[in-house]
Amino acid sequence: EGIKNRRKDLLRGVETRIQEIRRMIFREVARMAYDTENSVADKIEELPYEIIPGEVGNFRNDVFLERAIVGERLRLAMGLPCRSAAEHAPLSDNIALADQAETYYTPPLINIIKFACNACAEKRVYVTEGCQGCLAHPCVEVCPKKAVTLDRTNGRSVIDTEKCIKCGKCAEVCSYNAIIVQERPCAKACGMDAIGSDENGKAEIDSEKCVSCGQCLVNCPFGAISDKSQIFQVIRAMQSGERVYAALAPAFVGQFGAKVTPGKLRSAMKLLGFADIFEVAIGADLCATQEAEDFVQEVPNKLPFMATSCCPAWSSMAKKLYPEYRECISMALTPMTLTARLIKEQHKNAKVVFIGPCAAKKLEAMRKSVRSEVDFVLTFEEMMGIFEAKDIDVASLTEEVEGINDASEDGRNFAVSGGVAQSVVNVILERYPEREIKIANAEGLRDCRKLLMMAKAGKYNGYLLEGMGCPGGCIAGAGTMQSIKKSQNAVKKYAAQANHKNSNETEYVKELNKL
Repeated sequence: EGIKNRRKDLLRGVETRIQEIRRMIFREVARMAYDTENSVADKIEELPYEIIPGEVGNFRNDVFLERAIVGERLRLAMGLPCRSAAEHAPLSDNIALADQAETYYTPPLINIIKFACNACAEKRVYVTEGCQGCLAHPCVEVCPKKAVTLDRTNGRSVIDTEKCIKCGKCAEVCSYNAIIVQERPCAKACGMDAIGSDENGKAEIDSEKCVSCGQCLVNCPFGAISDKSQIFQVIRAMQSGERVYAALAPAFVGQFGAKVTPGKLRSAMKLLGFADIFEVAIGADLCATQEAEDFVQEVPNKLPFMATSCCPAWSSMAKKLYPEYRECISMALTPMTLTARLIKEQHKNAKVVFIGPCAAKKLEAMRKSVRSEVDFVLTFEEMMGIFEAKDIDVASLTEEVEGINDASEDGRNFAVSGGVAQSVVNVILERYPEREIKIANAEGLRDCRKLLMMAKAGKYNGYLLEGMGCPGGCIAGAGTMQSIKKSQNAVKKYAAQANHKNSNETEYVKELNKL
């Protein structure tokens, strides 16, 4: 279990060259938005040379390729389409689209910059120099296809790639770990098996399968995968005089630095011009309360089981792969949507930007039923780019504690795997103490698929199922910046400071019927 946790936490909180460039891109897009005196079209043409200066590439040893990749990243960060290497239009092509404050994310959200892709092998098994040519040669004995033989000249194992079925049994039994199974990182991270190869061996996303969880994005070691952003549009909306309200997802704790308290974050957001800041944990409380009532009323009388709705990657996956059970996915509105409705109920003509860990929330906001509620979606990483663009050191600000929302401990724990189901259970136990409730949960889309497969087979009749598209829960979303373990501890510590334990105890629950 410890090894598994380290594996899923591998690239979080590690400042690699890829993270450095991503942050730089977000910062520069924000600066372009704030600069109303100079031409955006001119600036975007100059930026690749400023971000990748000099005559020698920093990483790929091809300065022109690096600048081309940066150029496409800039376009995506402005919400513009990704282009192929065959297109010769300037970076500023269709730049006017970015200046439309109401521009929604247009599919595809997750994009592969083909000329940045390394064309990694999809999967291969091979013998390294670590092979000792041992006498036991268990690799030969366990191969079901007799694809492993010994090279009599040096005693080392040799794998016939024509016969090999890539089962990995030889790697499992090697005492020296001299045989490795190597998989394309983005495809391995994809729980939907949505990533294949094009005719040139470059990675390709099947949009019919993809649920935009973003795990491929954070696991590509070449930085070839990127999603679109609304940084530019959010800033321009505030500049135009719109009253823009921030809705902060429960996973925000610790994302902007260990010394950044919720109060300091509120101060920083106000400094940027946000009208006010709301914790989405208040929407999580409403969601848990609604799902608790739905579960009691519908399971098992109307539905064999009920699955939580808050993770868009999980719910999209379930509906794509198991359409016959789509009614078993809770009809409760997600915390993001409920919070946005609450804000707009209290503040007429408000614009709402959801700030969270999740790439899939960007697609959720595009749904026709959600568009009128959530106007923009940014990740924590994109939000940090805005702070850096304005040179705001969040940790050094004075705390603003007035206005911090009265969310419950359970609502704030929605960010951690298992937290959603536990919140629902706690509401049921308080309202219907005689009701027995069983839960099962999974994290990561591959395990979520197994969970639903077992539910389909009748193994979870009468259960409440919680699925989280990202391993670890929302704290491991594609837009997070710190390690999963640190996030887990930070969220739980902050949640414990809440004035209420259960979701149905907060002042906002009485608003549920109005939404």
